Amino acid sequence: MLLSDFDFELPEELIAIRPASPRSSARLLMARGDKIDDRLVSDLPKFLKPGDRLVLNDTKVLPVRMSGVRNRSFDGNKIASANIEVTLLTKKKQRTRGALIKPLRRMKLGEKIIFDKSFHAKLIDKTDGQAVLQFNIEGTEFMKRLENLGIMPLPPYIASKRPADERDNVDYQSVFARNSGSVAAPTASLHFDHDLLAEIDKIGVETSFVTLHVGAGTFMPVKDEDIKNHKMHSEFGHISQETADEIKKTQKNGGRIIPVGTTALRLLETAAQSDGTLSEWYGETDIFIYPGFKFKVADGLMTNFHLPKSTLIMLVSALMGKETIETIYNHAIKHRYNFFSYGDSSLLFP
Repeated sequence: MLLSDFDFELPEELIAIRPASPRSSARLLMARGDKIDDRLVSDLPKFLKPGDRLVLNDTKVLPVRMSGVRNRSFDGNKIASANIEVTLLTKKKQRTRGALIKPLRRMKLGEKIIFDKSFHAKLIDKTDGQAVLQFNIEGTEFMKRLENLGIMPLPPYIASKRPADERDNVDYQSVFARNSGSVAAPTASLHFDHDLLAEIDKIGVETSFVTLHVGAGTFMPVKDEDIKNHKMHSEFGHISQETADEIKKTQKNGGRIIPVGTTALRLLETAAQSDGTLSEWYGETDIFIYPGFKFKVADGLMTNFHLPKSTLIMLVSALMGKETIETIYNHAIKHRYNFFSYGDSSLLFP
């Protein structure tokens, strides 16, 4: 299939730059195949059955975007300063992390970026548009500095319209986030508040947790017209034996497995054996799901509305069928649903 097959026209005003408040007041497009119902996220319990199981990603977003200064000597005694923007990525080894840097091309290997008087990093490598930084501190002290100096790494389509602020520290984090490691939120999770979780529990729908740390690769565009040539960035995930056992129990009893978010779905499908069974799993996944993929675990999916020509629009097309997704997205645009990370949600059953 071709990249252009997954393109569509999206009015810019439908890109949400703030979420609905309260969280569960966002709109919910409910689809059984191409049969569509326009509801609210607070209506979610009406479409679930006792014995169903929601699978939630409990990753926690780190405030990994920081501003620093690079000082460079020239003409003997003069010092030239430049502001540097850093977005941290995966941890490489002790005190060393991958990073996106603006402007990277002007940085020289060995130069330091100073974040405050006692917190700095040295550029030790750069390749393919990414950098490797070596920090002067690690562990608890590093995390304290990150919490004090960092801001939430909002997606580019929001960050280009406004800077991150204090509201994003709450808005861009799920209420059940507990395992730090993501540079982007699993955004379907942002629609849940404690009242909605309690209501779901009350009707006999069970919940399980997995962890997939979302990397910056989630925003990387697909560049090759033949989508089969696209290489996904790897992300670290973990499924506990407890969660695997809970999912097996639900499958045995005839309940549906419904991942909340494409991250949870990708992790389940990575770990699943050919017959759909799961065991404890941890490691890196670079699974790429596009039409023709055979799902082994997921019976449905709750997810936000995705970018044109993205790997995620390909994923939902694999689940629902490409023509059905076109129908759903045309409906969402016509009825003015909000798109992307802070947008509305959908509940999809093939």
